Amino acid sequence: MDVERDTVSLGEFRFECGESVPNLEIAYETYGEFTGDNAVLVCHALTGSAHVAGVTRGVGRSRGGGSESSGGGGESGDADRQRAGTVGQARAWWDDVVGPGKAIDTTEYFVVCANVPGSCYGSTGPSSVHPETGEPYGTDFPAVTVEDWTRAQRRLLDELGIPGLHAAVGGSVGGMNAIEWAKRHPDHVERVVAVAAAPRLDPQSLALDGIARRAITTDTNWDGGDYYGPEHPNPDDGLALARQLGHVMYLSKDSMARKFGRRAAGRDTARDAFPADPAAGFFPYRDVESYLDYQSRSFVERFDANSYLYLTRAMDNYDLAAGYEGDVAALAAFDGAALCLSFTGDWHFTTQQSEALAEAFRASGTPTAHHVVDSEHGHDAFLVEPEHVGPPLADFLAEGVDGRAVTDTREEERDAEAFAPVHTSLFGD
Repeated sequence: MDVERDTVSLGEFRFECGESVPNLEIAYETYGEFTGDNAVLVCHALTGSAHVAGVTRGVGRSRGGGSESSGGGGESGDADRQRAGTVGQARAWWDDVVGPGKAIDTTEYFVVCANVPGSCYGSTGPSSVHPETGEPYGTDFPAVTVEDWTRAQRRLLDELGIPGLHAAVGGSVGGMNAIEWAKRHPDHVERVVAVAAAPRLDPQSLALDGIARRAITTDTNWDGGDYYGPEHPNPDDGLALARQLGHVMYLSKDSMARKFGRRAAGRDTARDAFPADPAAGFFPYRDVESYLDYQSRSFVERFDANSYLYLTRAMDNYDLAAGYEGDVAALAAFDGAALCLSFTGDWHFTTQQSEALAEAFRASGTPTAHHVVDSEHGHDAFLVEPEHVGPPLADFLAEGVDGRAVTDTREEERDAEAFAPVHTSLFGD
């Protein structure tokens, strides 16, 4: 597979908040060959990177413009990882979906994936060095929005000589990024795919994200966001707790019951894992706790706490209707086609929220399908069930809503209800 990994300098960039940076750098990867009308933009989720497919890369997080590598390969390998903008992304996050012969077939499409501003995987963010001060931005970095991500992607595509997109595809907050293309650049994209996404977050998700951010900012090592440099410890405890909360949001009850049950993790007690809690010595240290501890430990080695604050704020703030009378008006200028794909076990971005997005597309006159996957997985289903994501995605990219595997599941359910027989009430005439 023909892969290009690089970073482009976009010069001064003014964010939606009114503040600017003197030079915004965007790390990106491209796959395949551009033929003029075959570009597909893939938008990553909250803590993803530009490394959507291909060869495994190293791990580590951006710290003041550099990286701390925990992978092998020597100095040349580390330098290659930094140039690639894949720092921290040990495995391509959608490698089962993007590539030769896969759903987003890189022998047919020219795929672009860019790390969003505010992240720490190669694009400019809080951990990047301000070129005028020589110090990391920290919380002096401007507030970032999904709208900023979309504008930065448009400028990146301009640099690459790509006037328009065959499709914008994204999962989770990446799906919000994709639908923002239909709103902000309706003439520049033909098809939009929102996987496990919604027009906006619901109050429960807002609340949980707020708790996650408080876990970071109440860590004494956070120090107002000024924790960069070898002499200062990182707010790893706060970031770990935030990530653990995120993992619980991404799993479903069924998947947690199947993976962990109430099993104990070996012979350790809870006090072995949490020595600060002496009363826990009587109780088991459970599998689910062990899993969350492992995941959070690996995460803090590769992600920046300030970036987590910035990106969750961007996701929480997103509202498709912002600046318009409603969702339908926001999508009125888009004359392409849309696919919404959701999962029954996902309580973070529910099928009901995805249907609300699909209804807005339909009401705006957009040919739309909402494909619902019956899944026991939670929000992570869009990453771990490529066999269910791939077929409708591939057919939609090729044929639009007329693709063989593209099923407007919700429309079928409404039709079934409309023609259902009327039963006599059990409680009277």
